[in-house]
Amino acid sequence: MTQKVAVLGTGKIGEALLSGMIRGGWAPSDLLVTARRPERAEQLRTRYGVEAVSNAEAAKAADTLILTVKPQDMGTLLTELAPHVPADRLVISGAAGIPTAFFEERLTAGTPVVRVMTNTPALVDEAMSVISAGTHATAGHLTLTEEIFSTVGKTLRVPESQQDAATALSGSGPAYFYFLVEAMTDAGILLGLPRDKAHDLIVQAAIGASVMLRDSGEHPVKLRENVTSPAGTTINAIRELENHGVRAALIAALEAARDRSRELASGTGN
Repeated sequence: MTQKVAVLGTGKIGEALLSGMIRGGWAPSDLLVTARRPERAEQLRTRYGVEAVSNAEAAKAADTLILTVKPQDMGTLLTELAPHVPADRLVISGAAGIPTAFFEERLTAGTPVVRVMTNTPALVDEAMSVISAGTHATAGHLTLTEEIFSTVGKTLRVPESQQDAATALSGSGPAYFYFLVEAMTDAGILLGLPRDKAHDLIVQAAIGASVMLRDSGEHPVKLRENVTSPAGTTINAIRELENHGVRAALIAALEAARDRSRELASGTGN
């Protein structure tokens, strides 16, 4: 790789991306990191052999800047970066809810910006990273962004108008599954199983079901029907889920997540 890439605000997701890029072929000498705390910067330097620099130094030296700070800190970071970012730098934002226009208004005119919504399975190389181009981002910029984020999972391009929906489904998605596993584990305890055994049963069921969804090519309705025998245990459980409005609750929950993402994007959700 000849691109020099800087990861700014390297927390858990930033570190996962850094690690993935090195495994994917980037040389540590082509990677820069910044961190708020000096001890964190030193930890990353020692662990990965990359150079730890200031935000301004990263902006001057790197061809691509990946901004992984929290959304509420992004405005301050851009104020710091703006004098040092020429228009030929690619800026990739991983901040939830912040549109590319927010960056374009604060950086040099014509700066290409790509918005990415990834999720915490990046920590185990199973992320879903949703990618959208800003006004000045080209197909080449999108391809480079895909190359970077594919080191920690899958990528998907969408128009930026769909980013709020993607955030609700994918960015927040792992939390819904954790919530479901928690509830099913509690049910297992209620039914008489020890917590550790209930947990193992549910986690393996979730992994198996996910792999089948990914690899079989079958619609989830078909896969569900394959488990659902007439007058059997599964159909009785599903009847109770429908009676308690679980499907409607999930739809309402995702709409609420989408609406919150829109609030953040508009600046009304502080």
